[in-house]
Amino acid sequence: MNSKEEMNMQGHENTQGKESPKTIEQRLSDVRGKIEEACRKAGRSPEEVILVAVSKTKPTRMIREALAAGQLHFGENRAQELESKMEEIAQMEGIAKFEGKSQVDGIAQVDATNHPGIQWHFLGYLQKNKIKYIADGVHWIDSVQKVSALEEAEKRAAAAGREIRVLIQVNISGEDQKSGCEPEEIATILKAGNAMSHVRVSGLMGMATFTEDREQIRREFAMLRKLRDSHAGLCEPPHELTHLSMGMSNDFDIAIEEGSTMVRVGSAIFGTRD
Repeated sequence: MNSKEEMNMQGHENTQGKESPKTIEQRLSDVRGKIEEACRKAGRSPEEVILVAVSKTKPTRMIREALAAGQLHFGENRAQELESKMEEIAQMEGIAKFEGKSQVDGIAQVDATNHPGIQWHFLGYLQKNKIKYIADGVHWIDSVQKVSALEEAEKRAAAAGREIRVLIQVNISGEDQKSGCEPEEIATILKAGNAMSHVRVSGLMGMATFTEDREQIRREFAMLRKLRDSHAGLCEPPHELTHLSMGMSNDFDIAIEEGSTMVRVGSAIFGTRD
């Protein structure tokens, strides 16, 4: 055997010893399994928890793979990137983008081949001048923290003849670098939302401190749950504080134990950020 043949044989042996990278479908299955396990430990049904796949910076081909695996909720941080992806996915998948036929919680949604009810979430810092880019297609804005942003979303949704669900983002960690309103500002935002008919306030969102102290994380999630419970009576139908969006890859098990109904997972599904 010559040196070239030896190198080829060694390369073949090394390849045989390595596991193939997991597909997005397999990664989704792993994440769903962990959510199910967390729900089991918490005495809850997995059906109570929505998985939002955070697809920021990822190409639309990866979103389509996730769609094919049954994932419907996708989250993006940048308004113009979200606008572009909504349009591209609609064209690729043959989605009647704004002509909803199916119903999710009483709201008309898009109808897509093999996966009706795709749900786009905007997760990033909400600037008033960026809302115009997403109002025609986004289903959820998970990061409202000011009355002015809520008013702009109402105006843009009304112009598009749509209803957008919104979550009030609360700064539960107390960190300056984290976005969100202060707990004492929640009531003002909710009361403003009661007067609106094209945005529907649907819950609260918060991000815990990035720390290995799991008890600190638990306290912060518990605080958001208590804020939800104490402010629920301020909402007038159809506005309601049904949802608690809290928990990411590193802490969603704690969030589920504390009542989360929506968790956000990115790298565990799509790989590390590009």
